[in-house]
Amino acid sequence: MNKSRVILLLLIAALMLAYFAFDLDRFLNPEFLKQQQENISAYYHDNPGRTILLYFAIYVLMATLSLPGAVWVTLIGGAIFGVVTGTIIVSFASSIGATLAFLVARFLLRDWVQNRFSSRLDAINRGMERDGAFYLFTLRMVPIFPFWLINLLMGLTTIRTWVFYVVSQIGMLSATVIYVNAGSQLAQIDSLSGILSPALLVSLSLLGVFPLIAKRIIDFIKAKKVYRDYPKPKSFDRNVVVVGAGSAGLVAAYISAAVKASVTLIEKNKMGGDCLHTGCVPSKALIRSAKFLSQIKRAPEFGVKSASADFEFADIMQRVHRIIHKIEPHDSVERYTELGVEVIKGEARITSPYHVEVNGRKISTRNIVIAAGAEPLVPPIPGIKDVDFWTSDNIWEVRALPQRLVVLGGGPIGCELTQSFARFGSKVTQVEMLPRLLNREDAEISALLRDRFTAEGVDVRLEHRATSFHREGDHYVLVCDHKAQTVEIEFDHLLVALGRKPNTQGYGLQELGIQLTQSGTIESNEFLQTNYPNIYVCGDAAGPYQFTHVASHQAWYASVNALFGQFKKFKADYSVIPWATFTEPEIARVGLNELEAAEKGVKYEVTTYPLERLDRALADQSSEGMVKVLTAPGRDRILGATIVAEHAGDMITEFVTAMRHGLGLNKILGTIHTYPTLSEANKFVAGEWKRAHAPQTLLKWIGRYHRWRLN
Repeated sequence: MNKSRVILLLLIAALMLAYFAFDLDRFLNPEFLKQQQENISAYYHDNPGRTILLYFAIYVLMATLSLPGAVWVTLIGGAIFGVVTGTIIVSFASSIGATLAFLVARFLLRDWVQNRFSSRLDAINRGMERDGAFYLFTLRMVPIFPFWLINLLMGLTTIRTWVFYVVSQIGMLSATVIYVNAGSQLAQIDSLSGILSPALLVSLSLLGVFPLIAKRIIDFIKAKKVYRDYPKPKSFDRNVVVVGAGSAGLVAAYISAAVKASVTLIEKNKMGGDCLHTGCVPSKALIRSAKFLSQIKRAPEFGVKSASADFEFADIMQRVHRIIHKIEPHDSVERYTELGVEVIKGEARITSPYHVEVNGRKISTRNIVIAAGAEPLVPPIPGIKDVDFWTSDNIWEVRALPQRLVVLGGGPIGCELTQSFARFGSKVTQVEMLPRLLNREDAEISALLRDRFTAEGVDVRLEHRATSFHREGDHYVLVCDHKAQTVEIEFDHLLVALGRKPNTQGYGLQELGIQLTQSGTIESNEFLQTNYPNIYVCGDAAGPYQFTHVASHQAWYASVNALFGQFKKFKADYSVIPWATFTEPEIARVGLNELEAAEKGVKYEVTTYPLERLDRALADQSSEGMVKVLTAPGRDRILGATIVAEHAGDMITEFVTAMRHGLGLNKILGTIHTYPTLSEANKFVAGEWKRAHAPQTLLKWIGRYHRWRLN
């Protein structure tokens, strides 16, 4: 705790101690107030300004310190100043005092609370940002909740100060009027029960629920407004129509059919979407072949004097397509038809919140789930359209190995394909405008990957911003800006790997007025509803993560909320999302790394275990990498983990499970791991944490005890 916090805490403690030490609360009881009412009123008559200021200051101080007796101070305000003046004075004094108490709690405790319980408070913080004013107003309207407690608890959240003040000013007004009015009749009051009868408490409580009811009414009015031009059919052909048969759409259709809903799935291209045909499956098949070749080149490391491989790149790509064909039946029309899904191949168009057209057929539906996916992002760089470039969509049709390949982009897709093509024998130049590859990972992780790429012959060009393309004879030239210097890079083929943009055009969103976010995804609430409550979105079109496993995760919420939302809706949970980049070594992460923790102001400790100390990694000649864990200071609670290792994508699951169920490093340390395996690194990093937090003083005494036992 810094010096200013200590000083403030001591000041508050001194004031509260003085209040109780001098028994000041004796002045705040009905008998004393009744006895002194005439004297106080006389003083006010002679010194109105001074009385108001003195009363105002006392009230603000008591509210700031959360001292008992504020009710009786309010009563005397009514007795001295009358209903109108008393209400004005008390209203502002109580609101200012409450805000000061709020700020004190925020200054002293919020950082500590947010850091210690960050993972559990994420949902609360999001709720406060969205509906904090409604929550606070409801609490202020119900006097059974102590106002001082509300002040302190709200200070620990992310609600804005001005929102807190304004809502408090308005929300406490009704109770203030009641107490001030009662104070004007002080002579007839013997206790608080004379002010707040059970009936009045119930009435105020019902009044406090009004903001929440009002919110529901507002939502209902908005829904009626948005549906104004679209009459609801008397009956429907389907319970759900799913647009898009990628990862999200397939799961949404599967779940809907599993609960016996009538569901239609529409896909204009191939069942399985990007993941099966142009993403996860083909890229991992390509990576595996490239890894095999790299291991052959490393034959002496494994005790083999020499080894070689004779291959044609066309055969490699043929294998990739064989893998796709083997998996296709899992996502086929036949399989989903057997599950009870009506599958239509065609281009869907949403013509109303209740209708989808496809192949000239109009289908009425209670709900629509949009799972339209995404497509490669191609920037408008001058000259790029004159280059016959590839993206992650069409690279799989290539049959001849490119000799000089430029990969534009240093993200996961760019890194995976860069390493693969370099291993097949292409001369690869990777161009990234940022200072690091995988710029969302920690600096040492990015550096490790860059060193690995350089060792494998990749020409990595960081801080190179592509400015134009042009052709020179039989080759192309990429012109880059590198630290205010012009750099030219010759190449034969170009792979654009700058991420993906959501598909939001061509199927009726603009005509319906379905709203988009600034990042281009379809805007949705925590239940994955668009501005039309019966139209849901999931997968890459929804964001914020473009991962197959997140798309499937979202599809559960979208389909269940669509079918059963009238009974219970579920908020999509993004609290523990893992991801992996399948380079060699793989890079997998869940939760915070140091970069994100610093951005969010989260305090942390770092524990690292290098794989060069792991028996299995040494035996496999794959000791490059580490397990890195962030924990809350002084505690074993996991804030995040990054693994750089062979099969890191599999190893990270242990940390995903631990974070999801609130298990700390002590639990991982106490779990038996098979020897010798790579997963032991997870246990050993927990052991490193335990060793760093061992009670040294206690251990010294234990050592003395053992030495004593030797005699």
